Amino acid sequence: MSLSGHILTVVGARPQFIKAAPVSRALRAAGLKEHLLHTGQHYDAAMSAQFFDELDMPTPTHQLGINRLDHGAMTGRMLEAIEQVILRERPALVLVYGDTNSTLAGALAAAKLHIPVAHVEAGLRSFNRTMPEEINRVLTDHLSRLLFCPTEASVAHLQREGITQGVMHVGDVMMDATLQAAERAATASSILQQQAITPGHYRVCTLHRAENTDDPNRLRQWVSWLEAEAAAQAGPILWPMHPRTAAMLKEHGLTLQRVRTIAPLGYLDMVQLVRHASHIYTDSGGLQKEAYFHRVPCVTLREETEWVETIEAGWNRLWKTPEYQPRRDISDYGNGHASQRIAEQLAQMI
Repeated sequence: MSLSGHILTVVGARPQFIKAAPVSRALRAAGLKEHLLHTGQHYDAAMSAQFFDELDMPTPTHQLGINRLDHGAMTGRMLEAIEQVILRERPALVLVYGDTNSTLAGALAAAKLHIPVAHVEAGLRSFNRTMPEEINRVLTDHLSRLLFCPTEASVAHLQREGITQGVMHVGDVMMDATLQAAERAATASSILQQQAITPGHYRVCTLHRAENTDDPNRLRQWVSWLEAEAAAQAGPILWPMHPRTAAMLKEHGLTLQRVRTIAPLGYLDMVQLVRHASHIYTDSGGLQKEAYFHRVPCVTLREETEWVETIEAGWNRLWKTPEYQPRRDISDYGNGHASQRIAEQLAQMI
């Protein structure tokens, strides 16, 4: 039983900071008290602290600093540390986002202590169990009391797995975050001027998933493909490079001749870079959607995607698929009020 009546939010990686920002604002507006726990999964300052500043998020109450470990060790260390925080605080509910090791560790720690779990971005499935993210999201969904789904397809996935209680289609909090950030980025970011690029005449690439970066053959394949794309089309490809990806390229002796690599960017710079690009190349689930929100065509550097509606709506394609489907809007993502719907539901539980 909760003694405090507050929500403990567990985050640890860049996409979670972005998703949590509009929800945190909605919780404050609803009069709900939130404590933020940052596992430290993203340890680079440009990928962590800077995001909290730009997103106007409160300073985390708890900083665990757990990173640079293999999946099992990282998840285990997080589980142990989060459990201790929950035992001290006894929150009314633990709120988790997405599909990272931080997500699963937070959900496991809470469930074992009989604290309700709420999962934002529930029900996504790529159906590729070799991906750590797929394991994390499936297990988290089965541990959760409240499941906030971004699309009707994610609701259907949960139904097929026998999960029907506490399931709600609320829309996508990433749309909330994108709409809130776009106007700020237009005046706060000078990334286009810094990189001397013209709107609509450059492309953006990101690549960070373990299945792409840890296998030297796959990494070599992506480097070759991106170099060919850079040579075949007009306009530069800019790659804000994840530090882990940079380390793997160096380890395997891979270099880029035509693709322009730049340091990791803050959120507002990345929003500005993406919204004015001609194309996005990425293995990031979040960036696939951000591309759609800005109506920028995307190529997903994977064999499948959990965001199938972006493919069906013609704004995204898998890298081996040569053509886009006819383009249309995606109604499932909502109108930028998913965070308020989540806050309303959480208020009923606390």
